[in-house]
Amino acid sequence: MSSATPNAQSQEKAEGDDFVPKIIVFCCNWCSYAGADLAGVSRLQMPPHFRVIRVMCSARVDPEFVLRAIQKGADGVLVAGCHPADCHYIGGNYRTRRRIALLRMLLQQFGYDPDRLRLEWISAGEGEKFQKTMVDFTKTIEEIGASPMRGGD
Repeated sequence: MSSATPNAQSQEKAEGDDFVPKIIVFCCNWCSYAGADLAGVSRLQMPPHFRVIRVMCSARVDPEFVLRAIQKGADGVLVAGCHPADCHYIGGNYRTRRRIALLRMLLQQFGYDPDRLRLEWISAGEGEKFQKTMVDFTKTIEEIGASPMRGGD
């Protein structure tokens, strides 16, 4: 996907402390999106560096969506779904778990840090977990640095 070397990532990170990560969050409609909403209405403090994309089920997150987000310059991608055995579509989150494991290996093969992709189970009543997940994931992405696909912004 990229001709940038892993050293280019660390160079971008070292160039400026004003790095603002771009994070895409795919949230399951039934649980994780409601958890994100609860975090918002509870006014829990979170970094504003993420954009939520609502999907009906975490299993509906096509691997191409994740790869396209990375290709377009996202520094990190989080997929959030219902807890195992709580999926409204029976086994969607089990498919998601397998898919994310394969995508992490694929990203590593492309030369990306697999920590740029994360999977979390967040229910509708776990607004605090959503907030903590976003704080932690943002810190992880800040440590990794900007994506080599980000261009000159």
